[in-house]
Amino acid sequence: MNFVVLHMGEGKERYYKEAFDEYCKRMNSFGSLTSVPLKPWKTPGRELSCDEIRLALEKEAEVFEEKLASPKLSKSYKIALCIEGKSLPSEALAELFDKVASSGKNTVVFLIGSSWGLHERIKGMCDLRLSFSPMTFPHSLFKVMLAEQIYRAAGILAGNQYHK
Repeated sequence: MNFVVLHMGEGKERYYKEAFDEYCKRMNSFGSLTSVPLKPWKTPGRELSCDEIRLALEKEAEVFEEKLASPKLSKSYKIALCIEGKSLPSEALAELFDKVASSGKNTVVFLIGSSWGLHERIKGMCDLRLSFSPMTFPHSLFKVMLAEQIYRAAGILAGNQYHK
């Protein structure tokens, strides 16, 4: 199975990128894991008004829609990562991946919005809204946490000992 993480922006910290890349390497025995950074809407370097945030979310939604319309991703299983989403234990995430694979889809796409989140229209396009926690995390760290959970779920399905 293929896993794609679509996310707004690219982190600056090298150690987070190296950690994510390590999970990409580990995933080679189960499928693939790739990170696809998207260009966030350029905003002024000050606190934004509600209207400016709505505009930024709208513009970022257009970027997500364009990427999701590509032949590679258009028929994928889409998961919006958002604070109001459903929480799943690792075993349930593994079961979800198994059901997705059984349905004939071979790609799962995770969507991570900018610091303002995801536009409601993008959340509505997704098959699942998933939350790791009601807490807020730096996006670069969260990508590593997501990569680890994808790897863990793939390991559960393969019956390996990593999960224990």
